[in-house]
Amino acid sequence: MEKEFGIGRMLEIQQELQKKYEGIWEPIGPDAANDKLLWGIGEMGEVIQILKKRGAYEVVENPETRRHFIEEMCDVYMYMADVLNCCSIRAEEVAEVYEAKHAYNMCRDYGRQSQQMFEKNEDQ
Repeated sequence: MEKEFGIGRMLEIQQELQKKYEGIWEPIGPDAANDKLLWGIGEMGEVIQILKKRGAYEVVENPETRRHFIEEMCDVYMYMADVLNCCSIRAEEVAEVYEAKHAYNMCRDYGRQSQQMFEKNEDQ
């Protein structure tokens, strides 16, 4: 059976790294949130480059490309976990809001909302 891995563990891992590199890395806190988000966006650029240069099928079919893609995605997740830690957001809060957002999305009528958005833009 696979070990459960989730946001709570990701937050813990990032806190462990932060303790290890205390005094070297920028401290976690509200002042660091923007920087962490920007670093995460930079890592997302690396993910995009893999998809752009190699394609999603190679991520699926080529073990080396797949591993590289997953590694870069993990970098993105690490920085996003840092942003959550900077803002003192707990895993339980993320789970609650994620579930609520999912329930909302399950009921949404994207076609109607898109049509309404374009109707509003035409009126302006």
